[in-house]
Amino acid sequence: MIPLPDLIAIQEELARRVRIARLEEPPRLVAGVDAAYKNGVVRAGVAVFSWPERRLVRRASAEVPEEFPYMPGFLSFRELPALLGALGKLPERPDLILVDGQGIAHPRGLGIASHLGVITGIPTIGSAKSRLIGEFREPGPERGSWEPLFYRGRRVGAVLRTRSGVRPVFVSPGHLVSLEDAIEFVLGFCTRFRIPEPVREADRISRFT
Repeated sequence: MIPLPDLIAIQEELARRVRIARLEEPPRLVAGVDAAYKNGVVRAGVAVFSWPERRLVRRASAEVPEEFPYMPGFLSFRELPALLGALGKLPERPDLILVDGQGIAHPRGLGIASHLGVITGIPTIGSAKSRLIGEFREPGPERGSWEPLFYRGRRVGAVLRTRSGVRPVFVSPGHLVSLEDAIEFVLGFCTRFRIPEPVREADRISRFT
């Protein structure tokens, strides 16, 4: 395995290449990605939806050997090989990717969504079920309420209520999107559930049968 100081150096170098800015144009194809593990294998699922119709148009999956252990803050080194394999099976590149994980809301500003965005050049958004870093105030109970997530004085994401009266999700821009974009698309794909539908579908695809 790569020594820890080298992993940190890789993240710090890639984090310098992250760009946070408004989407240049509305996406047409939005993918969700997720991964699962079993018996030394990582299985990634990708689900592509049309926007703004929110219609599922494509599925793909890939399996690779699990070669990296679980380490908080280094999820991308464990999951990216499988995610890239699944994305590579799509006939057309998505315009935006929703990732089950963090974007810049990460100790070194390079969660899995940011890492994936930098190496693919595709805009990415992190949508996580729990907080990795940062401080926040609880958002209001209504759907669409949100509060900023701060880390070391910097706004790195949002704590977003995607369903009224349900626990919020932790949203952060990954690469080539703004926080406003991230909130818009996560909320836009949470029409029935707490988790964005592309990520929910990717989770289903990634499960071992």
